[in-house]
Amino acid sequence: MFDVLIIPICLILFGFLAYQKWSALLIGPLVTVILVVLARMPLFETMLGPYMASAGSYFQRFFLVFFVGALFGAVYKETRGAQSIAMAIIKVTKGKFAAPVIMLITGILTYGGVSGFVVFFAMFPIALEVFRKANVSRRLMPAAISAGCWTWSMSGPGSPAIQNIIPMRYLGTGSLAAPVTGFIAAIAQFILIFLWLEWRTRKMQANGEGYAEPENSNYDPNLVADLPHPGIAIIPPALILVLFNIFKMPVEGAVIIGTLVAMALLWKYGKNFNNWISILNKGAVDSTMAILNTALVVGFAGAVAQTPGFAKIIANLQNLNMPPLVFVAVTVAIAAGAAGSASGGMGVAFESLKDTYAAMGVSFDNVHRIAAIASGTLDTLPHQGAQITLLQICGMTHKEAYFDIAITQILIPIIALCIVIPLMALGL
Repeated sequence: MFDVLIIPICLILFGFLAYQKWSALLIGPLVTVILVVLARMPLFETMLGPYMASAGSYFQRFFLVFFVGALFGAVYKETRGAQSIAMAIIKVTKGKFAAPVIMLITGILTYGGVSGFVVFFAMFPIALEVFRKANVSRRLMPAAISAGCWTWSMSGPGSPAIQNIIPMRYLGTGSLAAPVTGFIAAIAQFILIFLWLEWRTRKMQANGEGYAEPENSNYDPNLVADLPHPGIAIIPPALILVLFNIFKMPVEGAVIIGTLVAMALLWKYGKNFNNWISILNKGAVDSTMAILNTALVVGFAGAVAQTPGFAKIIANLQNLNMPPLVFVAVTVAIAAGAAGSASGGMGVAFESLKDTYAAMGVSFDNVHRIAAIASGTLDTLPHQGAQITLLQICGMTHKEAYFDIAITQILIPIIALCIVIPLMALGL
């Protein structure tokens, strides 16, 4: 029994240290050492073997995806292309539905190829402006931004997000795998998140809670001046989607071409050649930090997969005679929770259980879509590195903002799974 309890104990410790604002770069190796010691596994053999193998494998497989996504995101942040698209949508909504609109804009950028790890920085000043004008509490800002990144736009068919790429690489499926049920899940998540954020906004305002300027604010009333034309700004994201989904170009190639086109169309907004070099340098650094944060936590999940307790958990799940697609959802969600990462958890689950999924006789297209959705559930436990980063950007604490994050990114994706798994079982 203790072998099984070790895993939640280490996850709780992981979450506690995250609450204390420890870096994922430190937490990943440290908690892994504690896990290994408690599990009575050989320390150096495990750290140099399964831990580094999992972290290194993830880095090798997905560095270029992070790299090109971060470059594209840096271009769209610094040229204010992202702001241009956002402000065009805000004009249409006339300032209403502030939090859901931020979720929508973030999702459009993510579906258009901007890395979720980078879109945070592009969206934060936009969200501040929108929330300020609509008098919406900043406590909803982290949920609105991250729900746009890591729910419907991440797991939806055709998305260039890494969570849609990983099943393609492991299972040999296409980007549009299980399109009907995939889009049903995406639409369900979008509607439920939209309703939740708007309900919470109105409830907070009814209780007298509105916008409060962050500490050390350098608010610029000219924030929306001199933006690129939205018709120009939307071309590169649209091009990425066309190249990726219609011409079946590898996502790395599609995003690189999108980045080059963005630089050509938005050149004057980068000011000069030297500033463009700085923009690209920043994107490159952001990509390295993002993948290192993820990879070192993925290493923890790789070590978890080697513990006797993990083997017992999987064996017990198999003995429950779950329907195959439920088994896929549960195992991927558990792996994502252990990794504190949707993409990392998927990698661990596919490495460990791909053959098991195949033996169950389920369509890999369905496995692809269920795994993409399920990976975006327990990955959002408090120890997730990306959420910690976003909370810091927004100047919020877990106590202030985590409740809405949990509803939008744990509960609602689980509801989506409850909708689509029966539909898949019926052959849809």
